[in-house]
Amino acid sequence: MPSDAVAPLLTALRDATVYDLEQPRYEGAPTFPAHRPGFLYFLHRRHERGLEARTSASGVVVMAEHSGTHIDALCHQAEDMQMFGGRGVDARVQSTTGFTELGVETIGPILARGVLIDVARHRGVDRIPPGELVGGDELAAAAEEQRISVSSGDVVLVRTGNGARWGDPVDYLRGAGIATSASEWLAGRDVLAVGADNVAWDPIGPVGADGRTLPGHVVLIVRHGIYILENLLLEQLSADGRQEFLFLCLPLKMVGVTGSPVRPLAIVPP
Repeated sequence: MPSDAVAPLLTALRDATVYDLEQPRYEGAPTFPAHRPGFLYFLHRRHERGLEARTSASGVVVMAEHSGTHIDALCHQAEDMQMFGGRGVDARVQSTTGFTELGVETIGPILARGVLIDVARHRGVDRIPPGELVGGDELAAAAEEQRISVSSGDVVLVRTGNGARWGDPVDYLRGAGIATSASEWLAGRDVLAVGADNVAWDPIGPVGADGRTLPGHVVLIVRHGIYILENLLLEQLSADGRQEFLFLCLPLKMVGVTGSPVRPLAIVPP
């Protein structure tokens, strides 16, 4: 029998609604161009008749750590060869076998307050049109309209409606991006992590007159040490009007690696 201390927690979890925020993984799924081919699976051992009734099957997974639903480690990005906390990138830190600092194994289990800012719903559309940006003012306005407060240590998920296009890789990769001003707005609130239902948080390709790429990654990861989750499935959360929840995410302990596949959960108590 569970102890008196554990029993209430088990009861609450048993009656809670759990939302799976991971997109399915398969060969040909949408993948950021720099991380292709993304996900491959090879079934090398098959069920075949042999000496006994029992048979077994097993395979090999080959994948980029930044394919599918995943979290970025802090070693994933640098600015002027400096990672988060002013750590310089040199041969001591970076090698062909990974990083000696800020690898994904340094991300502990994430158990935090999560909030959903549904920008698509704020606009009154199913999906923000491809190529458009979600700016800081719009993100703030959506949060205010939906009565969402963003506090230090929160995990903030931004819905553009793009997650519903996961089955169409070409269309999915054209999804809306999060503007630099929105990343700065979130960083100013000292959040723990952010995530969105697109392939790279930022828009794909150069941004602004100076042609920078992934500027939000620099703001969040390098300058503020905020984790980014990408390729989230947020449609059911939105459909059920869930704006606040317990967010659970367990990155794999792959030493020196720049990111990890994850299966994040949003847990809503009864």
